[in-house]
Amino acid sequence: MYEDKIKDLVLTSLVTDAYCLGTHWIYDENQLVNNDIRWEELNNPLAIWHKGKSAGDFTHYGDQTYWLYEFLKDKESFDEKEYLNFWFKKMKTYTGYIDGASRNTILNIENNVNPSGSDSHDLSIVGRIVPLLKVSKTKEEFLKNVEKFVKLTHNSKEAIQSADFFANLLVMVLEKNDIEKSILQLKNLYDSHFQEMIQKGFDSKNSDTFKTIRTFGPACDINGGFSGVIHLLCKYDNLKEMLISNSKAGGDSSARAMIASAILFANKDISEVPKNWLNLKVKI
Repeated sequence: MYEDKIKDLVLTSLVTDAYCLGTHWIYDENQLVNNDIRWEELNNPLAIWHKGKSAGDFTHYGDQTYWLYEFLKDKESFDEKEYLNFWFKKMKTYTGYIDGASRNTILNIENNVNPSGSDSHDLSIVGRIVPLLKVSKTKEEFLKNVEKFVKLTHNSKEAIQSADFFANLLVMVLEKNDIEKSILQLKNLYDSHFQEMIQKGFDSKNSDTFKTIRTFGPACDINGGFSGVIHLLCKYDNLKEMLISNSKAGGDSSARAMIASAILFANKDISEVPKNWLNLKVKI
C-alpha cells in the first residue's frame, strides 16, 4: 500500500528523529533558550540520556524504527511473534538508551509473561508505525498491523487508541485529504478524552508553539504529547519550520515530531527536506 511513498516517509521519520536528537529530553527552559544548538543543522545531543550519540545519529526511537524497517525489507506480511524475537535479540546488545517500555517488555519476555508488552502510556511508539505500510495491502490490514506492533511494547488502551487515530489520519492524508478536516472528521470516532485532546490541540493552532507545548506537557506521556502533535499538524505546513519550533520546546520532541512529520509529508515530496539534514549515519 502506497509503495511509492513508503521509503520517503520512513526517511522523513528518521531524519526528524535525528534532527530532534539535539534537544530531546531537555526540559529546563533556561537550557532550551541558552545553548549552542545550531537550529539549521543536525546536532550533538545535550541530554545525558543520549551519551555516545552524535550529530546524524538517531535517538532510541529512530533506532527502533530502523529495526522495524530493516526487519520488513524482505517480508510480505507482519508476523508480530517473529518481530518480537528479532527486537529482543537487538535489545540484548543495544548500547543506546533503554526506556521504561522497552525495559519492562524485556523483563516480561525473560519471565515468560504473556502478553509481554509493557503497559506504557508513552506516545513515542506511534512514531514508529510507518514501515508497516510496506506489508499492508489495505487500510484495514495496516490498522491491524499497527495494533499488533504497538501491543508488543506498549500494551495500554491509550497507546493503542493513539496509534489507531494517527494511523487512520496518515492513510486519509495519503489519500489526498486535508489534514485539519481529517482530524475533525476522525475526532468523533474516539472517546470523550481523546476528543478533548484533539480539540485542545486544534484550538491552539494560532498560539505560540513553545508556550503551547510547555502548557500541554512536553513529557513522554500521551496526555499532553497527543495534543502537541495536533497543534503541530494544524499550525505548520513547512517541515523545517515545524521541526525547529518543536525542538525549541524540548521535552519528548522526537515523539511529537516523528508522528507529525510523517503525516505532514504524506502529501509532500522528499525534496522539501533540507539536504544537510540527510547526513544520517544510516542509509535508507
